[in-house]
Amino acid sequence: MTTPPPVVPVPLYGPEHAADPRRSWDLLRQQGPVGVAQIDPQVSVYVVTDPRAALTLLKDAETWTKDSRHWMHLVPQNSPVRPNVEWRHSLFFTDGVEHAHLRRVITDSLVLLDPRHVRDVTLRFADLLLQNFAHTGGADLVAQYAQQLPPMILNALFGGLDEQAPHLHAILAALMSTDLNAKAEGEKALASYLGMLLGTKFAQRGPDLTSWYIDHPNQLTPENVGEQTVITAGAAYPTLTGLISNALARLLSDNRYRGTLTTGTLTIEAAIDEVLWNDPPLAMYSLHFPRVDTELHGAFIPAGAPVMVSYAAANTCPYTNPSGDGHRSGIKAHLAFAAGPHACPARKTALLIAATAIERLVSYLPDIELAVPRDQLTYHRGPFYRLLTTLPCRFTPLAPETQGATPWGRATKPARTTPTVPLQHAAGRPPVSA
Repeated sequence: MTTPPPVVPVPLYGPEHAADPRRSWDLLRQQGPVGVAQIDPQVSVYVVTDPRAALTLLKDAETWTKDSRHWMHLVPQNSPVRPNVEWRHSLFFTDGVEHAHLRRVITDSLVLLDPRHVRDVTLRFADLLLQNFAHTGGADLVAQYAQQLPPMILNALFGGLDEQAPHLHAILAALMSTDLNAKAEGEKALASYLGMLLGTKFAQRGPDLTSWYIDHPNQLTPENVGEQTVITAGAAYPTLTGLISNALARLLSDNRYRGTLTTGTLTIEAAIDEVLWNDPPLAMYSLHFPRVDTELHGAFIPAGAPVMVSYAAANTCPYTNPSGDGHRSGIKAHLAFAAGPHACPARKTALLIAATAIERLVSYLPDIELAVPRDQLTYHRGPFYRLLTTLPCRFTPLAPETQGATPWGRATKPARTTPTVPLQHAAGRPPVSA
């Protein structure tokens, strides 16, 4: 009897994976429904690539735990993935009653968001950004639109002043950086931002998520309110940025969408659905650990071992989609928002924001097109996100004096001027993915 060769982990952090993630998923599938990958040169995890195995894991809260504290000694302090896997007291890393207690605060508060208000906020800030480049004839839709818009919206929905939005953008960008010094500075700045925001809301409530977190019957402590605020904003920022930019890349490069603004063959929502299926901005996450030695669809996983789900690989798994048409149970049956008790609670809000942001852009710039072939677009390195580095586009410039036909023809609401009261004991943590 011969000993089988050791499994060689598939690296998910380098330029090869960023350039061709499907190759990585294929290599993992060669190991079975669950493969072994490296998310950092020194950090290996099991990765689920089969949708049936993924659903088995995601829906089984008895076998699996989200608590990562026992594993953190194996993740180097200077690892760029550590902020995404390090335990904190939030709904991402808790189980059972405690998880339900925290999640209820967020789900109940999100229900209070009026979709019309979310849409109006998105349109207002989209117009402000369009004013900066609609007259130029060209733009990088990542740096000038998709990255800037989500922090502006999130800051407003959490009750921050409009002038604080650029600060939040800088913070979230720093925390997403692979530069450890930038991350450290981002943490300090986040603590300051949260202190000002929570101080204001504890002194005077408003119609915003922060106030609803504070007043929720589950009675979170100030520290818990800050933690859930960070987790919500931190998860939303890269996801919304990627959803907007990835959908725009598809919409502007696929002839099936070119009639959208006139006769319309496929809708903006269809472009978003295709991205969530084939190119989700959060490509992999859902960190779990088996409480006991476990077999998952034929793969033996020892107790306490880290297991993650590749939503991108599960969505496109050829073994459960023989037709290869991307419609296993309809294209909306993707796992881009996970599933089970830890499924993303902000799905509807995220989809509304993304669709509104894209609709506004293409309505003002109807002849917008990519300035480079789509196959020349590049993506950031890393195991978790599928985010474009740039999205260069060109279009016919719009004249600022054309009232009603451009962003300058629409009145914008003035920024609020609520006084800010610092809250010294609020502390920030870097965000993690959804």
